[in-house]
Amino acid sequence: MKKIILLLTAFLLISCSPIPQAEIAGHVDLNNLQPLPTPSGYEAVPLRVAVAAVISPKGTVESYSPFLSYLEEKLNRPIELIQRRTYLEINDLIEHGEVDLAFVCTSAYIQGHDTFGMELLVAPQVDGKTTYNSYLIVPTSSSAQSMKDLRGEVFAFTDPISLSGRVYPTFLVQQVGFTPEEFFGRTFYTYSHDEAIRAVASRVADGAAVDSLVYEYAIARDPSLAEKVKIIHRSPDFGIPPVVVSPFTRPQVKAELQSLLLEMADDPTSSEALASIGVERFVLIDDSAYDSVRTLMGSVLSPVVQP
Repeated sequence: MKKIILLLTAFLLISCSPIPQAEIAGHVDLNNLQPLPTPSGYEAVPLRVAVAAVISPKGTVESYSPFLSYLEEKLNRPIELIQRRTYLEINDLIEHGEVDLAFVCTSAYIQGHDTFGMELLVAPQVDGKTTYNSYLIVPTSSSAQSMKDLRGEVFAFTDPISLSGRVYPTFLVQQVGFTPEEFFGRTFYTYSHDEAIRAVASRVADGAAVDSLVYEYAIARDPSLAEKVKIIHRSPDFGIPPVVVSPFTRPQVKAELQSLLLEMADDPTSSEALASIGVERFVLIDDSAYDSVRTLMGSVLSPVVQP
């Protein structure tokens, strides 16, 4: 019995003794968290970057390669370029966290923001502006001077939810009292703006509406296009297609990407990367910049949906 009492006493003395204080190895600043280096023997997880099909897949790879290489070097992690045929397919990837960073069109951003919380990161600035337009184009030999002159003709849309390539021309058609199905002789989708320009240039289509940024970029790269197509109408200014992140992108990654993009213009090694995508710099932008587009989309009477 005495042994049991002695053992219990010893146990209580040990359990009630002060816990030794561990030595603090260093100070952690929660406001300045840095990415952990990839452990040796492990491969870095790729940053998944999606680019909506504003231009054709081949054109996207050619244009974005220097930019993505720049990101890869600065982030010290591989970049995986992801492309899909339609804007809605890219939105679906963003919604489910299957991409980290994405370049989307304006209407795709509005659809994603308003339905599942797609987040603005930055906006490109081109010619000192963060706006763009829809250009209504026709072959240079065409006598058409406005949308009403294209009744019964073949028209090329870009993407079912494209603001400049589908929503705005639909709005113009409705302004003259028709739906696209009633107004045009035939319509088809090119699924990129550069292909829509080529369709008009080769007279496969009698008209198309395209992103002004892509049009100017295409003309700069191939001046012969200016001899084959002409602009007969310019839309009002719209908020520029932004760079976005998924709601699942970690805040630390989001902050790192935002800082990198905002600081690119001040980095002398970024000139080729920015020039390759026709951007001067990236700037912050507020969601309110897209309110006029929301109003326009709400005024389009018939739904713009996947064909």
